[in-house]
Amino acid sequence: MIEINFDGLVGPSHNYAGLSLGNLAATRHAGEVSHPRAAALQGLAKMRHNLALGLAQGVFMPLDRPNTGFADALALGDGEPGLLAATWSASSMWTANAATVSPAADCADGRCHLSVANLVSMPHRSHEWPGTLAQLRLAFADPAFAVHGPVPPCFGDEGAANHMRLTGAHAAPGVEIFVYGRPGGPFPARQHEQAGRAIARRHGLDPAQTIFAEQAPEAIAAGAFHNDVVAVANETVLLCHERAFAEPEHVYAALRERLPEAQIVVVPESDVPLADAIAGYLFNAQLVTLPEGDMALVVPAECVATASIAGWLDRAVSGNGPIRRVFPVDVKESMANGGGPACLRLRVVADPATIDPRFLLDDRKADRIEAVVAERWPEAIAPQELGSAALARDVVAARRALLDVLDLGQLA
Repeated sequence: MIEINFDGLVGPSHNYAGLSLGNLAATRHAGEVSHPRAAALQGLAKMRHNLALGLAQGVFMPLDRPNTGFADALALGDGEPGLLAATWSASSMWTANAATVSPAADCADGRCHLSVANLVSMPHRSHEWPGTLAQLRLAFADPAFAVHGPVPPCFGDEGAANHMRLTGAHAAPGVEIFVYGRPGGPFPARQHEQAGRAIARRHGLDPAQTIFAEQAPEAIAAGAFHNDVVAVANETVLLCHERAFAEPEHVYAALRERLPEAQIVVVPESDVPLADAIAGYLFNAQLVTLPEGDMALVVPAECVATASIAGWLDRAVSGNGPIRRVFPVDVKESMANGGGPACLRLRVVADPATIDPRFLLDDRKADRIEAVVAERWPEAIAPQELGSAALARDVVAARRALLDVLDLGQLA
């Protein structure tokens, strides 16, 4: 049993339509020209970087876009540009929103459980789950897994972006934390408390080892639309901003009670203001354990360009804390749409032999993916091009070429 990070490959329809209310980066860059080819190559370079660190790496395919079924259901014509743009959304690349994952060691039946997220809070993401579910059921078809459909749409669920797990070792039983928001602020609280509770029940989690925590309303209002913008966990370490939770001391005490060896690293507002943390995505980093045992942060390059964050990282690495190394990566195309390194990956603890090998990445497979992206992904897309029949043909053909190369035609 090892932890495998499954990254979503950025799709050929990647664009900046600014559809995600509360995601300040996405709305700030609305209307700009996107670069799907560069975006996909940046994401692939991050995957290669993590492979070179000795980490296990998987990959998920872009979904079929534009989603003509969604457009037909809404009877879209030439009007409603926002809804039209929603049919082209490439947001499935942020696989932290694909599902909530509970490793086998936490589940009553000894299987790894995955519940696909319904993503109902945002129209442009609400139609992702059928395609994502089909991919999850293909990748995790082995009896070692139980793959569930979404919770009812009356309860918004955004997947692993609002879920953390702490444990002494990935394969050992752990503590699962479900973070939710309450409505009433200037931006939507996307994760409903009852969605997390339903997932915990269906996964067969031990209630004594499960925590439900409210995200601080001020964090959501500041642009932390998911918990993973203000907190991240790995093994015994919880790294969070001091303004991440509505009742932080309650969360810390509950965690220490369930996992006495927990190391809680709180970044104070005085060191890194919340606005800097959200703009630079310090907490939307991959907190990972390297093969030699050191813990490292894979951060967006924006972190080292933000003075307060860079200073905190320098002090963290040079001190006696658990984080020993920091690796900046360039994912600026994803960052401009509001997704950092952690958004791009879904963590699954499993035996690699139980996973469909077509979804596991190595350098040779990365070479094949890179060749298709370099040849077929559009170089640039302006928002006004969404709806173009010619662009739609190119986008569909590019994705199908990738599926053919990877022998995944059944996802077409």
